Amino acid sequence: MVLRGKVHKFGDHVDTDVIIPAPYLVTTDAAELGQHCMEPVDPGFAGKVKKGDLIVAGENFGCGSSREHAPLAIKGAGISCVIAASFARIFFRNAVNIGLPLVTCPEATREAQPGDELEVDLASGAITNITRKKRYQAQPYPESVRRIIEAGGIIAYARQRLSTSK
Repeated sequence: MVLRGKVHKFGDHVDTDVIIPAPYLVTTDAAELGQHCMEPVDPGFAGKVKKGDLIVAGENFGCGSSREHAPLAIKGAGISCVIAASFARIFFRNAVNIGLPLVTCPEATREAQPGDELEVDLASGAITNITRKKRYQAQPYPESVRRIIEAGGIIAYARQRLSTSK
C-alpha cells in the first residue's frame, strides 16, 4: 500500500485531548469526529485537509487517554497516515485496530515541512519527501499488521478472514 499526500505538521506530545476534545466524545462517527480533529491547536485544520494528506509530528504522538476516538477523528478528517518520531503505545494499537497507518521515522519528521508532499510505502517502510527530494527508511510493518491496516481495521480483517474460511 502506497500513500501520498501533503504534510500537516505538529510538535511533540500531541495528546488525545488535542486530537479530539472531550466535548465531541458523544459520537463514534469518524466523519463527525474528523470535523473537530486538532481543533484546540489549529481550529481550521479540518477545512484544510484534503483526503489522503498526512500528519507529521514529533515525539509521543497520541499520548493521554486510551480512547479510540482520537485515531477515528484523524481518519475521519481524511488523513491517510501519521508519521511521528514516536507514538504512545495504546494510541498505536488503537490506530491499527481502526486501520489508520502510523509510521515511526524521526529523520523524516525533523525534515518535513508543512505543505511538503510525501509518499509512504507501508510494505517497504520507505518514505519519500517528493518536495525536498529526500528518502527515509522506517521499519515496515510485519505482514500480519499490514493486512489488518489494508483491510480497514481489525473488525474488517476478521470479517474478511471469516468469509474466506467458509
